[in-house]
Amino acid sequence: MGSITLNAVEKWYGDVQVIKGVDLQIDNGEFIIFVGPSGCGKSTLLRMIGGLEETSRGAILIDGNDVTAQPPSKRGLSMVFQSYALYPHMSVGENMGFSLKTAGAPKSEIDEKVNAAAKVLKLEPFLERRPKDLSGGQRQRVAIGRSIVRDPTAFLFDEPLSNLDAALRVEMRYEIAKLHQTLKATMIYVTHDQVEAMTLADRIVVLDGGKIAQVGSPRELYERPANLFVAQFIGSPKMNVLPCQIQGNEFHLEGGRNGPFDKQGVATQVGIRPEHIKIVDPGQGQCDGVIDVNEYLGADTYLIVDCGPLGQITIREFGDVPVAPGTQIGLEFDPALLSFFNSEGLAL
Repeated sequence: MGSITLNAVEKWYGDVQVIKGVDLQIDNGEFIIFVGPSGCGKSTLLRMIGGLEETSRGAILIDGNDVTAQPPSKRGLSMVFQSYALYPHMSVGENMGFSLKTAGAPKSEIDEKVNAAAKVLKLEPFLERRPKDLSGGQRQRVAIGRSIVRDPTAFLFDEPLSNLDAALRVEMRYEIAKLHQTLKATMIYVTHDQVEAMTLADRIVVLDGGKIAQVGSPRELYERPANLFVAQFIGSPKMNVLPCQIQGNEFHLEGGRNGPFDKQGVATQVGIRPEHIKIVDPGQGQCDGVIDVNEYLGADTYLIVDCGPLGQITIREFGDVPVAPGTQIGLEFDPALLSFFNSEGLAL
C-alpha cells in the first residue's frame, strides 16, 4: 500500500508561513506531480512528506498511520533528488545495493534485488561500471534503482531531470512513465516543467504561494481551469485572457464584437487557448488585429496579433501559415471552448 494523506499541514519558518494549510489525499499507486512557480512551496511540501522538513501544524498519514513526528527512516519512503549523490568509488551495483548492505541484508538478497532493479531500468550491462563512466541519464537511473531496491511505500522525486539536457529529459520522462506502469507504486514528483507534469501525472497539484490552486488530471486543468492562475500557468503558449463585459446572454470585447455567454454569474474576463482561435476575414469573428510576429516552429506556427485595446493575442496554427507581419485578420473564438472568470479571478 502507499496512500498518503495531508490534513491541514502548515510550515512556518519563524513568523513566515510557507505552506498554508494544505489538504490532499493521494491514493495507492497514483502518480502525483506538484507544479508551480519558484518559491511556491512544492519542494518544501515534498520534504515534509519525506520527513526532511518538520511539519509545523497538521498531520501526515501514510496508509492511515500518523507519521507526522516520525523521522524519515521510519516512513518507508524513498527520495530521488536533482543531484544523483552516487558514491564515485563504488560500482553501479554497489551503489544500488548500498542501503541494503548497511541494513544488514544477506548478499543473496542484495544481488537479487539489484539485478531485478537493473533489469527494470535497463542497467544490466553497467553494473560493474563506476558512475564517472556513465551518462547523465544513466546516473539518474542508478539513483532511481537505489530507491527501487528498498521496495518503498512510495517514491518522492524532487526535480530529478533538471540537470539533464533536452534530449535526455525526453528519454528519462519515458523511462519514469514506464517505471510507474511496471511498479504500480505511489509516486510524488516535483517539477517546474509543465511538460513533465502534463505527460507523466495521473493528477497535478498546482501550488501558488503555499496553497493549492487546483488539483486535477492534466486534461481537467487544461480544459477547465478553476482560476486565472491555473489558466495561465498550465499551457504553452499560455491562455489568452481578455477583459470583457456581459450584456444579457452575450459577452462584449472592447474594440471587438459580441460572443455567446451561457454561464451563471458576472464575468469580467474571458479566456481562450491559442489553438481555439480561427483566422477569418477582417470584420468577422470576435475581433480584428494585425499580425506582429509569425513564429514558425515546424509542426506549429505561433502568430502574435496586435488587437488594439485588447492587447496581444497569440494564435496557434498547425504547420506553416504563410501570412506576413502587418497583415490584418479577423479572430474567431470557438464558443464551446471559452473560459470565463469573475472579478476575483475564479472560473464561472
